[in-house]
Amino acid sequence: MFAQTYGATTLGINGALVTVEVDIANGLPGLDIVGLPDTAVKESRERVRAAIKNTGFEFPVRRITVNLAPADMKKDGSGLDLPIAIGILAASGQISPADCSRHALIGELSLEGKLRGIAGILPMAFSVAETGRTAVFVAPDNAQEALFGGLTVYAPETLREVVLHLRGEAVLPPVEKAPTAAAATAEDDLAEIQGQPVAKRALEIAAAGGHNMLMVGPPGSGKTMLARRLPSILPRLSEQEAVEVTKIYSIAGLLKANTGLVAVRPFRSPHHTVSDAGMIGGGRLPKPGEITLSHHGVLFLDELPEFPRQVLEVLRQPMEDGEVTISRVNASLSYPAKFMMIAAMNPCPCGFYGDPSQQCTCSPGDLRRYMKRISGPLLERIGHTRKSLVYGKVG
Repeated sequence: MFAQTYGATTLGINGALVTVEVDIANGLPGLDIVGLPDTAVKESRERVRAAIKNTGFEFPVRRITVNLAPADMKKDGSGLDLPIAIGILAASGQISPADCSRHALIGELSLEGKLRGIAGILPMAFSVAETGRTAVFVAPDNAQEALFGGLTVYAPETLREVVLHLRGEAVLPPVEKAPTAAAATAEDDLAEIQGQPVAKRALEIAAAGGHNMLMVGPPGSGKTMLARRLPSILPRLSEQEAVEVTKIYSIAGLLKANTGLVAVRPFRSPHHTVSDAGMIGGGRLPKPGEITLSHHGVLFLDELPEFPRQVLEVLRQPMEDGEVTISRVNASLSYPAKFMMIAAMNPCPCGFYGDPSQQCTCSPGDLRRYMKRISGPLLERIGHTRKSLVYGKVG
């Protein structure tokens, strides 16, 4: 027999509907999954087999072929476990094929048949809604997030509850939107800072125009403290911006449960040991990096010269274009990267060049080598040249 269900996967920061076709025929028993599945999808064979048996249903001892369409698109993640399991049950006659093809099903299955939450539900829910479907089954952990797609959401605890609902034997209630906390504000406020009038004025100008900024000053002059308070004076996210940021954090698995759309502009401060892949994104199927996680927010690079040069150089094009394109064998994806870059550095290796309270011990050669760690093209994108850098305390 043949049956068809619908699931979803992520592609960049967007979702993509996946048609799961299941055919059961005579032949040597086995379960084959085709359609460019990644390792997590291939491993669903064992999870689905155990989940069906452990929830009291019969796993067909026949030749089972599962096709994930469109076949030329790479599918990743474990969210296709549920539509594969329901497709097998429908093709084996345990569910009516007509009943299981009207909804989208997204979720990972445990070996005992429980549904587990996955990352990227929000863009998947949007993609399901765009195809005209009105309902989706997800794990309870993902229920509130899926509601933002404008769908009727069902949140069964187990595979058995999904089957009973599709059979009409025990109908699940739709998920209702839970009350969310008031719109969050930035934890650190620029108004808390006493003094530093010049540095505060510079931050206000940068915030007003969306400019990049480099702060140069000795240790303890307040560079990091000032940078962390920049989001408090940035404009609130618009609804469209909030949806974009929430999609990114959903895909990255950083979205907290029952918090609604992200309301505060992101502030990311990667350590100077970050790799270029960690900064711009990467992987076999490229995932968002720090610059994408900073989209519509602030990317703060503390101790700028300590970052590897290759990491700093990969920032140049995204700072101009507002997006980054990552090409791999399996996919070429573009991620948004419209961010403000705020950098901080000492004026010299010892940190006290130009400080009237402590003498600098660095030689002119030390200063030149220190500044050469930052390329001219990068400084131009911050709005400075090497000659215009002013050494001294911030403020």
